[in-house]
Amino acid sequence: MSPRTKQQFEEIREVRRDLIRAKALKLFARQGFHTTSISMIAREAGISKGLIYNYYDSKEALLKDIIMDGMHKIMAMVDPDRNGVLTGEELLSMFRLTQDIMVRERRFWTLYFSILPQPSVLEIVKEEVMEIYNNLIGMFTEYFRRQGFIDPETEALMLGSMLDGIAFHYIFNPGSYPLEKVLARLTELYNLNKQEQ
Repeated sequence: MSPRTKQQFEEIREVRRDLIRAKALKLFARQGFHTTSISMIAREAGISKGLIYNYYDSKEALLKDIIMDGMHKIMAMVDPDRNGVLTGEELLSMFRLTQDIMVRERRFWTLYFSILPQPSVLEIVKEEVMEIYNNLIGMFTEYFRRQGFIDPETEALMLGSMLDGIAFHYIFNPGSYPLEKVLARLTELYNLNKQEQ
């Protein structure tokens, strides 16, 4: 048997990192951040406590990685080409991807939305989360300014709040929340149907 390549080692590390994040997210959501220990996460993941420390210096570093992973997924939906400019096509695509990701990764987002509002969690990640949030609202604002909205900043904040609310309601009530219809209405509200023509 030949020795593993550097790429194989990286793939193994990524699989383990995903496992650690998934188990930590589950425990943080169920028990709270401060009452969950690294030992509990290791037990849940079926690995040693020392192995976790090979990936994360602290429980706070693990938490930041989980939260930022979710924030980066959101930004990838909003700005797929990473140029900082939101187009109508990208906004329409974001609404569609929101529906897809909420359905496909509902478990992740349920846990994610359960831990993020915890005051002790928010305090740890506030700076990083606010930086991404401000970038997102800035992109919405510039889009609405280009579209000729009278108050693009308020419109951007409203859109952000609507998307948060839509995600929250679907995540916690998937059986009866009409996600597809609500996102279709949002598409109509911002006259994005013309993007398909």
